[in-house]
Parts: sequence; structure tokens; C-alpha cells
Amino acid sequence: MSGRPSNARPVLDGAGTVCGLDIDIVSEAGDWPGTGEIILRRAAEHAYVVAGPSDEAELCIVLADDEFVQALNKTYRGKDNPTNVLSFPTGAIPAAVGGEPLIDIGPHLLGDIVLALETITREAREQEKTFEHHLAHLVVHGVLHLLGQDHEVDTEAEEMEAMERDILEDLGIADPYAGDQNPNGRAPDA
Repeated sequence: MSGRPSNARPVLDGAGTVCGLDIDIVSEAGDWPGTGEIILRRAAEHAYVVAGPSDEAELCIVLADDEFVQALNKTYRGKDNPTNVLSFPTGAIPAAVGGEPLIDIGPHLLGDIVLALETITREAREQEKTFEHHLAHLVVHGVLHLLGQDHEVDTEAEEMEAMERDILEDLGIADPYAGDQNPNGRAPDA
């Protein structure tokens, strides 16, 4: 019998910290393919190396299904539909009353990236991309959000998308925005 409570979510522990980024992958819902962990780690690590600070950091990637992501999207964004990826950045940990925030006690907590299996699978098929390449793109996109990048304004979107293209090219993945009908390539709800 393991020491984990029966209701605990499995944490897929693979390689240790690489490039100063410690990644926990939590399987929350959905029947995710077994090869996905390598893709998740590689994409997150590379995005962090290219766009992140040189400090050590921690990141949690949550593997979920559309139902789980839809509930989060409704609660935190007011949108009652699933989406492919959600990013929840973590700020400095608050200190005890009257103290300074606890920011120098260990690795910086970047936050959580939550991925929706059915939406990612459907989008990959519709966009004629492999599941693995689309998944890598969404992880890179999520990490960039956790690092402060955004795409609400066209100039910011262009900068973020250029970073995504460069990171994905380094990983041997084609431009995810090639052939998009959207002027700046992003999905309306991204």
C-alpha cells in the first residue's frame, strides 16, 4: 500500500529540474497519451530558457478534460465553454501580517497551466497538425503567459507569437500560425 491517499491525484514525476525549471505534471482528468509528458517538459523547459529569468522556478502542468477546463473557464474568466489552455500565474507568496512578501525563500512559483484534452485533440485534427505539435505549442503559449506575455493588444500579440514561432522552430515544430485566417493568428478566445 502506498502512502498516497486514495483520492490524491497522480503526479507524473519524471526528470528532475532542468534549466532551473522544476515541473510537476498532475493528471486531473482525461485519458492522456503516455508520450505526452516528454513533450510537455521539453516545450515548457525551452520556453522558460528562451523567455524566462535565470532564476530557478516551479511550474505545474495540469492534464484535464473539457469539462474540468470549462468549469475553470466559467469561474475565472466568465466564459462557459472549454478552451485549449488556461494559465494561472502565481505572484509572490504573502508573508505574515506586517512582513515582506516571501520571494527569496526558494524557486519562484510561476503558476499552473491547465490543458483540455478533447479541445486540443479536436483543434489538432481541424488544423491538420499532429497532437504532439499542437500540445507543445499550447504549453509554450501557457509558459509565456506565466512569464507575463499577453495578446490582448495587437502589438503584444505579434511579439508573443514571434516568440512562440522561434521557440517552436528550435523544437523542430512548424509555424503554428501559418495559414491562419486571423490577422494576428490567435483564436478569438485564446
